[in-house]
Amino acid sequence: MEDLDLEQLEGIGPATKQKLLDVGIRNIMDLAVKGPVEVFDSTGIDLDKAMEICNKARSRLVELGLLEEDFIPASELYKKRLEIERITTGSKNLDNLLGGGIETQAVTEFYGEFGSGKTQICHTLCVTVQLPKDMGGLNAGAIYIDTENTFRPERIVSIAEARGLNSEEALKNITVAKAYNSAHQELIVGELGKFIEKNKSRLVVVDSAVAHYRAEFLGRGILAERQQRLNKFMHLLLRVGETYNVAIVVTNQVQAAPDIFFGDPSRPTGGHVVAHTSTYRIYLRKAGKNRIARMVDSPYHPEREVVFILNERGIDDPDESTKRR
Repeated sequence: MEDLDLEQLEGIGPATKQKLLDVGIRNIMDLAVKGPVEVFDSTGIDLDKAMEICNKARSRLVELGLLEEDFIPASELYKKRLEIERITTGSKNLDNLLGGGIETQAVTEFYGEFGSGKTQICHTLCVTVQLPKDMGGLNAGAIYIDTENTFRPERIVSIAEARGLNSEEALKNITVAKAYNSAHQELIVGELGKFIEKNKSRLVVVDSAVAHYRAEFLGRGILAERQQRLNKFMHLLLRVGETYNVAIVVTNQVQAAPDIFFGDPSRPTGGHVVAHTSTYRIYLRKAGKNRIARMVDSPYHPEREVVFILNERGIDDPDESTKRR
């Protein structure tokens, strides 16, 4: 879009534009996502100038109606919230827990031990986002950032066929990026913009967000550096979701809290950094053949639990599965 060309902003000449292009900032939307500190770090542009052009980029997106104004009445915000788009998880129970499904412009975190259903939810969402809007989808593609070698195209095929979709088309609409370390993971997220536009994606999955950081930054001596890097990564994800109007879904591992003597000792990794950045946090746990999802943190959802199962359709409800037999 010409409206989003970097030269549309006052203060960006050919030399500045080339510096931005060299680090993958192709348009005004990329500039708004990156933020002034990252522009300063990656390009060497003066920090004051970086702040100036980033603020102008945001103002330009507001003018084009792609971002909300800085100050708006709560009544207007309420109307916009009623129109927000959601993606069905494939389970009515889980959708109800989330108030209708996975929201766009938000980070939804699923955490739990191995086998609790985190990756199965991610695979199912990659299929359900492709459904028509009247069936709970957004008629769009998905981007799957795989940090633990968990993505399985065979699973996408089985879920798509079980839900009546063309499995070959379903696979074509999913873009997979394998992240081999934390730096590579950050690089992939930094380049998300062009792939979101190219593939018309409305869902970004990171499975899992914290695994590389947990493996690479060992010991208390570098804990602060790990948290700083993780904080930057999570905030970049959030800005991508808000700017491009896509749903962000991340999975997280758990660790045992040694000071817990009664009850469930499982705690999500990543500490307060991940907790504060995630818009919604859902804890998953196994209960025999069923899975239980509990809303742990949300700006407005009540804290409660629902039951779902895993089957050939990916995520499903126990009652619905029985009816189809």
